Amino acid sequence: MEILGIAGVAVISVVCYLFGMILKAWDAFDDRKIPALMGIIGGALGVVSWLIAPAIVPASDPITALAVGIVSGLAATGINQIYKQGGKEA
Repeated sequence: MEILGIAGVAVISVVCYLFGMILKAWDAFDDRKIPALMGIIGGALGVVSWLIAPAIVPASDPITALAVGIVSGLAATGINQIYKQGGKEA
């Protein structure tokens, strides 16, 4: 059961990352708003996942599911920054 919860967090991060890449490719969207939007989308995905299948998100209540989702969504932004900074030379 724990493994499923960790996988759920990873899935939320991947979905947010992909959604962020789509927004970044869309020139009409301001890049500075992407991290906040990833937190919002992650939070929503966390709560919806908890409501549909509580074992997917490691949470026992909707507030914890919201927090887990927000952190997962923001992690997608961090993953993007690690990737971008890793490509730069010192």
